[in-house]
Amino acid sequence: MQFIKYSLVALVVANLTGLLFLEQAVASDPAPEKALTEARTGTDTRPLAIALVVGISCLAAGWAVGRVGSAAIGAVSEKPEMFGRALVFVGLAEGIAIYGLIIGIMLMRM
Repeated sequence: MQFIKYSLVALVVANLTGLLFLEQAVASDPAPEKALTEARTGTDTRPLAIALVVGISCLAAGWAVGRVGSAAIGAVSEKPEMFGRALVFVGLAEGIAIYGLIIGIMLMRM
């Protein structure tokens, strides 16, 4: 149940971040009226693509951190010297969200 709650929170944060980047991109566009019209009529699908990329990557990162984190806690409770390795694996799982954010920024700049 907590996985669903954390996944939904990550998705909301990712989508709000995507909307923030979209608002900044529209504000810096020399012809914002055209960009807003395209976004309203549905001809520009980049905002949807950016939101999906970032949202799905955050969901995947949440799932991976949940799985890896619980296994890491179990390993550290049996062998405390495994803490450093466990922390690295959890950090790698969190990297999935960062990769999605980078791809979203790259899509925004295209």
